[in-house]
Amino acid sequence: MSESVPRAPVDDARLLGLAEILAVMDRLRGDGGCPWDREQDARSLRPFLLEESHELLEALDQGDAARVREELGDVLFQVVFHARLAQENGSYDLGAVAHGIAAKLVRRHPHVFAGAKVDGVRGVLETWEQHKKREGRKSVLDGVPAAMPALLRAQRLQEKASRVGFDWKDAQGPASKLDEEIAEVKDALAKGDTRAALEELGDLLFSVVNVVRHLGGNAEDSLRESARKFERRFRSVEASAASAGEPLEGKSIEELDRLWEAAKAEERPAR
Repeated sequence: MSESVPRAPVDDARLLGLAEILAVMDRLRGDGGCPWDREQDARSLRPFLLEESHELLEALDQGDAARVREELGDVLFQVVFHARLAQENGSYDLGAVAHGIAAKLVRRHPHVFAGAKVDGVRGVLETWEQHKKREGRKSVLDGVPAAMPALLRAQRLQEKASRVGFDWKDAQGPASKLDEEIAEVKDALAKGDTRAALEELGDLLFSVVNVVRHLGGNAEDSLRESARKFERRFRSVEASAASAGEPLEGKSIEELDRLWEAAKAEERPAR
């Protein structure tokens, strides 16, 4: 069985857009280009890569195809920019980046490109892990960046451990840990041990992520949606107080709670 990267047709219209962004990058970084772009380096671009990635996630959540396309372009520009910096340093260029990921995907999908047989999705994941080991990974947990958002990293670590059987059978397993973790948090609080309480809260969050994962969800998405819901309701509370000419700062917690419940009631569908 042989594995080779498929050749792109020379008349593929998609390649024109890539050629255009490379030409734009050449102008921006070249003589007479943009002073701002010319002074950037890999470190100065880091916050922009993060910002553009989060804007893309927001667009995906909103389901706005036009905005998703725009934000994908912004993320692509960051990839092109970093590749250009490496090219100037004599390390590699965008072509090497693209070829590298294409070749890796071909290697890790022998069931698609080399006629290998796999048993469903679990078989695909097992094959993927086997290839990672052959490529030098020592642990199934390798490849999960420490800088990842904590909820996302927890879920990815759990997913990787699950691939070798280190997992609960279903959601009832991690769900049963929630009461235990909550009790440990309460015990630490009762003792006035803040450090222990914070540690136990971390364990509680990890268990919550595990339940979300077993239900087929994504912990980052779940928390993001709850944050949006809180923001929407709190803005409604602010609007209600403003319409009555009464600032929030002067209201009692009971009054604020009534406004909060009213905001929740407004969201409930009519029966």
